[in-house]
Amino acid sequence: MTALRALREDLANARTHDPAARGDVEIFLAYSGLHAVWWYRLHHKMWLAGFRLPARLVSQLARFLTGIEIHPGATIGRRLFIDHGMGVVIGETAVLGDDVMLYHGVTLGGKAPRLARPGDKRHPTLEKGVTVGAGAKILGDIVIGQWSVVGANAVVTKDAPAHSVLVGIPAVAKPAREVTIDTARGIHEI
Repeated sequence: MTALRALREDLANARTHDPAARGDVEIFLAYSGLHAVWWYRLHHKMWLAGFRLPARLVSQLARFLTGIEIHPGATIGRRLFIDHGMGVVIGETAVLGDDVMLYHGVTLGGKAPRLARPGDKRHPTLEKGVTVGAGAKILGDIVIGQWSVVGANAVVTKDAPAHSVLVGIPAVAKPAREVTIDTARGIHEI
């Protein structure tokens, strides 16, 4: 995908998820979640090319500028939308599918088993279309099934099937209705 096409897709994605979006110029200039994703694309390429220290330094600069920490080793699909963003942390071995949405204060954190080696999978996998509410913590090498919704401030430490709503501490998974998923994502027609 060309850079210009990716930019257009990012702007359209922000317009779809945020009813406060007034136009492409505002989104381009003022959306820290979008800026963090753009920085991630740069430092992830550096990471994959073997420039690990420079990638980490660029990721820390992005963290300073946006308030969002994305490790360059994380694997992120297309159309990630981070709404408000401040305090979001995405760990090194996290995997995010396409169309994932994160609100502010989300942690995709690691739980390393004893004697874990560098690069061992220790962060969560969020499948396609997962939405994670403000302040939620998803910890360890677990899988959240596609189109699931994690409620605000939930603490998730176990796998969840597709189309689930996860709430509580510790989070409990229940079947989600389509309207619940759409409402959590803030989807509206543009």
